Amino acid sequence: MLLPSLLRTIVPLVAGWIIVALTGLGFSLDSNTAQSAVTLGVAGAYYVAFRLVERVVEKMGGPAWLKGAAGALLGYAQPPRYKSTDDVPELIRQSRP
Repeated sequence: MLLPSLLRTIVPLVAGWIIVALTGLGFSLDSNTAQSAVTLGVAGAYYVAFRLVERVVEKMGGPAWLKGAAGALLGYAQPPRYKSTDDVPELIRQSRP
């Protein structure tokens, strides 16, 4: 399932950009590189925060709506599920289109 993975990558990046734009974080900096670094840092913190909420709710049996809301704020309400395997050649075969 590529779509959930893509959404969970893109949505936090866009959210980081929006948070930086709305709060003015980094806009007093003269360097575009510094601006980008602040945006990526905020996006990373955004992802970690909501992913942690998802995990804590899942492990502690919290309300399903909270887990769903945290997932939705990451772009897709359900976390991706990956098959556990030690078969490296099989993993490589699965990763190819």
